[in-house]
Amino acid sequence: MKEVDNRPFLKRLKYTLLYWLVKSLIFITEKLPRPVVYFVYGGLGKLAYYFAGEPRRRAIKNLTVVFGNEKTEDEIKAITKKMFMNLGKNLATVLRVFPMENLDQFYKQVRIIGKENLDAAYAKGKGVVLLTAHIGAFEILGTFIGLNYKSIMVGTKLKDPRLDDLIVRSRSKGGSKYVHRGENTLQLMRSLKEGRVMIILIDQDTKVKSRFVEFMGVPAATPVGATMIALKSGADIVPVIVQMDEHDNQTITCMPALEVTKSGDAEQDLLNNTLRMNQAVDAFIRKDPSQWVWMHDRFKTKPGEEIM
Repeated sequence: MKEVDNRPFLKRLKYTLLYWLVKSLIFITEKLPRPVVYFVYGGLGKLAYYFAGEPRRRAIKNLTVVFGNEKTEDEIKAITKKMFMNLGKNLATVLRVFPMENLDQFYKQVRIIGKENLDAAYAKGKGVVLLTAHIGAFEILGTFIGLNYKSIMVGTKLKDPRLDDLIVRSRSKGGSKYVHRGENTLQLMRSLKEGRVMIILIDQDTKVKSRFVEFMGVPAATPVGATMIALKSGADIVPVIVQMDEHDNQTITCMPALEVTKSGDAEQDLLNNTLRMNQAVDAFIRKDPSQWVWMHDRFKTKPGEEIM
C-alpha cells in the first residue's frame, strides 16, 4: 500500500523540483563531454566563491587558524577560491559515477593506488573500518567499496523519501547493506563480524561522542566512533582518501592499516588511536589544502562542550 504524503503542498513541490533537478543533473552530466562538464562545474564553483559569503568567510577563518603562520592572506584566499572550484568539479565526478553499475566503468574514471592494503585487511575476515574524510569526491568511495567488497553503508536519512531512495540504491550496489544513521546500531557490529567494510568519516565537528585531539595541529573535538568500533571489534582501520589531480582525475589511495594500540587505560586508548587517525588524514589535507571542505565549522566546539 502506497504511503500517503501528508506534507504541506509547498514542501512537496520543493522536494519534487529538487528530486527532478538531481535526476536531470545526473543524466546531463553523464552525457556531456568530460572537458565540458569539468569546465562548467568548476566555473559554477568559482561563482559560488563570490556569492557564498558566510561559507567563504568561514573557510578563510579556518585556513588562517591552521596556516596563519605559514601562508599570506592572499595565499589563503587563493586556496579558498580553488577549494570552491574543486567542490564543483568533485560534484561533477560524483554525478558521473552515480549511475555506474560495474567496475569496468568505474576504473575508466578513477585511479586506484594501494588496493592491496585494503585487500589484506579485508582478507583477515574481521571486518574493516575504512577511514576517510571530506576530501576530493569522497562520495565515490561508496561505489568503489560496494563493487569490490561485502560492505555496509551508513548515511543520514533524507527528508524526502524519493531522494533518500536514490541515495540508498546508489550506496547499495554490489549487494552492500545500508542503514540509516541512528537506526539498527547492532547491525553495524554484526556486519563487521561478517567481515564487511564500513566507511567512517571523522574530520568534522558533529554532535557525536568526541575527544579533543590535534587536527591539522590544532586541538579539535574529533569523533571517536571509529576508535571505539576498532577497539571493540578487532577490525583493521584502513585510511582511504580520494583526491583530484591537476587534470581533474580522481585517485583513491588506500594506505596500510593503522596500528590500534591498547594500553589498558580506556581513555588514553581513545585519545592515542584517534590522534593517529587524524594524523593519517592530515597528511593528505596538507598535500593540497584546496581539496578539503574548509567551510565546515571544524573548531566550533570548545573544551568541555564535547559529548563524552
